Amino acid sequence: MAIPTSRTKEAATIDINSELCNGCGLCVNVCKDFGIELVKGKAAVSPTPLFGCIGCGHCMAICPEGAIQIHGRYLESSDLFDLPSKPPSCNYEALFSLFQKRRSIREFSSQLIEEKTIQQILDAALTAPMGIPPSDVHVLVIKGKQRVRSFSEDYCRYLYGMRWMVSGWFLTIMRPFWSKSNDELFRKFLKPLIHAFTGSVKNGIDLVTYDAPLAMYFYGSPYCDPADPIVAATYAMLAGETLGLGTCMLGGIHPMIQSGRKAAAFRKKHGIRFSSREGLFVIFGHPAVQYKKGIRRTFASVDILGER
Repeated sequence: MAIPTSRTKEAATIDINSELCNGCGLCVNVCKDFGIELVKGKAAVSPTPLFGCIGCGHCMAICPEGAIQIHGRYLESSDLFDLPSKPPSCNYEALFSLFQKRRSIREFSSQLIEEKTIQQILDAALTAPMGIPPSDVHVLVIKGKQRVRSFSEDYCRYLYGMRWMVSGWFLTIMRPFWSKSNDELFRKFLKPLIHAFTGSVKNGIDLVTYDAPLAMYFYGSPYCDPADPIVAATYAMLAGETLGLGTCMLGGIHPMIQSGRKAAAFRKKHGIRFSSREGLFVIFGHPAVQYKKGIRRTFASVDILGER
């Protein structure tokens, strides 16, 4: 048995070189599939794993003797690399300063984003944690101001054909069938949003992606943990910030292109492989504005459970 993904439905294989194994048991401790056990002081593949090797690579990465190799689920021993003994310092203060400095930027200069920078953003996003490997996150990269603008214009044309969803008669019919919050969101957020998007594009104004020179759409497959695209998008956003870019997460595109034949046609046209429970667009560009002050935010609530 193996946990299925869109990329593979087979379990990976665990190869253990018993001559190299020193019996430390670290691999047994880190394998949460219970796929490895100690037999006569040596690591051995367990006959009763929980699911079958998912290819997380923990056992291979922790083994001090290089006695374990994983093959399958898009993982090979050649994917191992040495971690730096003294990684660049990034203490809490530096990280928190980056978080405080970040703001949603929607005003960009005309400066282009280099291919190297785009690759660095993707490399950082690849390190994001995931529910089950191999990653089922897909990324659509739209490069260049004109290409991003073209996507926005096509999205607005698509929305214009869907404007019945926020018409008075439709909202009146649906009101008894959905929650109060859903009704409020449609009437007070989605309806003005669609009108703003479709109306502004007719006047040559891009309120969808704000004339950004780079957009990335992170989305999943039907097998994907719904959190995975959001986490990967967050890593990408923060990577962009460290590279001197302004960034903004866009929530007004993903939900509208998930259901129905027109949505499927839109996804196919733009190379989006799947509908996805969760997904997020992030735009990047060199900021045309600089903020000198931050704004303190609050959570809706923080409830702490624990001993007094």
